[in-house]
Amino acid sequence: MAHVAMHNLWRAALAIVAALLLMPGLAAAQPEKCPRMVADRAPVRLAALDGGGLRFAAAEGLVRLAFLGHASFLIESPAGVTIVTDYNDYIRPPLVPRVVTMNHAHDTHYTEVPEAGIEYVLRGWNPVGGPEHHELTLDDVWIRNVPTNIRRGPGTEYDGNSMFVFEVAGLCIAHLGHLHHLLTPAHLEALGRIDVVLAPVDGSYTLDIEGMVETLKAINAPLVIPMHYFSAWGLERFLSRLGREWQVERSAEASVMLSRETLPKAPTLLVLPGR
Repeated sequence: MAHVAMHNLWRAALAIVAALLLMPGLAAAQPEKCPRMVADRAPVRLAALDGGGLRFAAAEGLVRLAFLGHASFLIESPAGVTIVTDYNDYIRPPLVPRVVTMNHAHDTHYTEVPEAGIEYVLRGWNPVGGPEHHELTLDDVWIRNVPTNIRRGPGTEYDGNSMFVFEVAGLCIAHLGHLHHLLTPAHLEALGRIDVVLAPVDGSYTLDIEGMVETLKAINAPLVIPMHYFSAWGLERFLSRLGREWQVERSAEASVMLSRETLPKAPTLLVLPGR
């Protein structure tokens, strides 16, 4: 009798699972959440540099990342979701994106008048104070933020900046925003596994060079793309420091096609033209 009861219980459990899988909301594929673990280093190659657009990205399941300048990047997913980071009044993308993220350490990182047609405006700070929290799933993209602090005059504005994490096509991309301090273990845990870091490397307005080097080593991503530098000299200063331990690649194009499978096998700095 115990055997029969257990058999019936097992059949009932299977029926419940099958019913759940047939529900429309659960049957649809959801983007994989970036797992909270150190990025593994599978033997793969660096993504081929290509200026192609969404059609190529969709066909190959790749993510297109284009450097627009300063701290702004255009991210395009295989499903056609477009995102612009640190969207502002000075650098506008060639299209109206579906999502923009912003920070407000300086007005080159945000705007009060985003273009009409943008579906989601994600601010990295809370205008009324306290931390801002975002978690958005849009087609094949998952976006979330990790708050950090910024200097404000002689004091500190707590939760005034956000590091935004974009998970798309199995790739975890982190934009560090206007980062002003070293990351704590709690920050690193909240970031989780990161494959690509978009890092401010000016060495003064954000973290100093040694602080940024320590931060990038702690995040431990296979690929770092520098941003937020103000001269060739400033960029070269950063490259000469981290380049002692990391490979340096330079692209002739401002955009690159990326995937998890084509990440570099050794820690790599990829410089995209522009600043």
